[in-house]
Amino acid sequence: IRGQQIFQINCAVCHAQGRNVIMPEKTLEKEALEKYLYAGFNEEAVVRQVTNGKNAMPAFGGRLGDIDIGNVASYVIDMAEAG
Repeated sequence: IRGQQIFQINCAVCHAQGRNVIMPEKTLEKEALEKYLYAGFNEEAVVRQVTNGKNAMPAFGGRLGDIDIGNVASYVIDMAEAG
């Protein structure tokens, strides 16, 4: 639940319903995460992306703590696996 709350507050503006309003091909669907994340489809790769940012995505490492980033990464992976 915490991951979903963090996602809604910090991520949904660009990634509502797993989409990407800035770069439409880079969704939060499993196939896109496998293709575009540095280390593929896994929680550690999502943590790295959220912490450091990349391209148009800002880094959240200075805004969110490690536990919150881990929670949102778990939520993203769970959401992608559910389809």
